[in-house]
Amino acid sequence: MLEISNLRSRYGRIEVLKGISLDVQTGEVVALIGSNGAGKTTLLHALSGVQPISDGQVTFLGERIDGLPAHRRVARGILQSPEGRQIFGPLTVEDNLRLGAYLRRDKDIAEDRDRIFGMFPILAEKRNQIAGGLSGGQQQMLAIGRALMGKPKLLLLDEPSLGLSPLLVDQILAAIVSLRALGMTVLLVEQNAMAALEIADRGYVIETGHIVHAGPASQLLSDPKVKAAYLGLE
Repeated sequence: MLEISNLRSRYGRIEVLKGISLDVQTGEVVALIGSNGAGKTTLLHALSGVQPISDGQVTFLGERIDGLPAHRRVARGILQSPEGRQIFGPLTVEDNLRLGAYLRRDKDIAEDRDRIFGMFPILAEKRNQIAGGLSGGQQQMLAIGRALMGKPKLLLLDEPSLGLSPLLVDQILAAIVSLRALGMTVLLVEQNAMAALEIADRGYVIETGHIVHAGPASQLLSDPKVKAAYLGLE
């Protein structure tokens, strides 16, 4: 579904992504792990079209998209739930979800909204409440739901467990597993490396703008170098 080849991106004179190559196959969850500042969020922003690419190629469903603006990538099915949630705080929960479907013109919007309410029942309970008054975990559910309202072919999730209690982390990860069961393709950026690899099919480890390890998630979980550097295990 997605193929990234020798991708480079910079902030001014500082190169952050230094020749990233990876792929995502249809229907799988791929985890991208690494320490703070490694380039994880920059990579997602580059895929979404909100961060300029200085070199390399991005192919999505057989088509080059690295020259497309962000809204055209959304229209092709690349949707992101960003780090920090970035919901529309003054609007209601339901209005946030409706905005996720902004580019859609089909008749299934209400049905998809109800499906998200089924996945996250607390959002249904609070559908008419101001989104800024939700708890952190509820806002994260809303951010994911808003992205799902765009009917993604590829869902980009950036740090969905950040700042959440262990119980809410489990709920968010369970939701990702349920999405995979429905055939959703997910590229997951997550600092909680162990949790990410436990639900992923494959994983990549990024370090200072380079991919330094790659393989099946189970293999990375048992790799001594990955365990010592990223999983807090000896």
